[in-house]
Amino acid sequence: MVSAVRTWVLGVCVMLAMLAASSVDARERKVLVMGDSLSVAHGLRPEQGWVALADAKSARYAFHNASISGETSAGGRSRIDVELARVRPDIVIIELGANDGLRGLPLAQLDANLGRMITASRKAGAQVLLVGMQLPPNYGAYARDFQRTFVLVSQRFRTGLIPHFLAPLGTQRSWFQADNLHPTAAAQPLLAEEVLRALDAL
Repeated sequence: MVSAVRTWVLGVCVMLAMLAASSVDARERKVLVMGDSLSVAHGLRPEQGWVALADAKSARYAFHNASISGETSAGGRSRIDVELARVRPDIVIIELGANDGLRGLPLAQLDANLGRMITASRKAGAQVLLVGMQLPPNYGAYARDFQRTFVLVSQRFRTGLIPHFLAPLGTQRSWFQADNLHPTAAAQPLLAEEVLRALDAL
């Protein structure tokens, strides 16, 4: 009789654990986006940007966009603690560094700023997806080292990584606005899909 009761109790415990796990998997995960103009939907209406599109498309993630146009990695580093406390995210997307590269800022500084943001996010209990960038070839060796910085930081901190955010757009001119830097509204769904795939991979 005692053995039967223990078996029943064990079965109930297993069922409760399975239900709890299922509930966690089913709930929306809060995603904090720390980005620049690429995540602000520069030149577009906010609802046309990849963040809004990803938020509308997925029932698994609730996006909180804390991106600022023109933001550098130093700016993100200065704001990360406040945003973590405000949103209390499950996942942090760091899409910063493009403005560092375009200004030719020291890559050691980019490395340190990204590392600080990742460390803060981890301490707050969040996973991290790092979004890498690529500079035009006329930046020479700096462009190569710039893109490599994202890979090395991701490897060191074992984060999720999108090596080159705009890779799905290739060099097709029609995907970009007149400045040849910011994606058009038609290109935004491709970026949203890329991010959602990367989040699922986490």
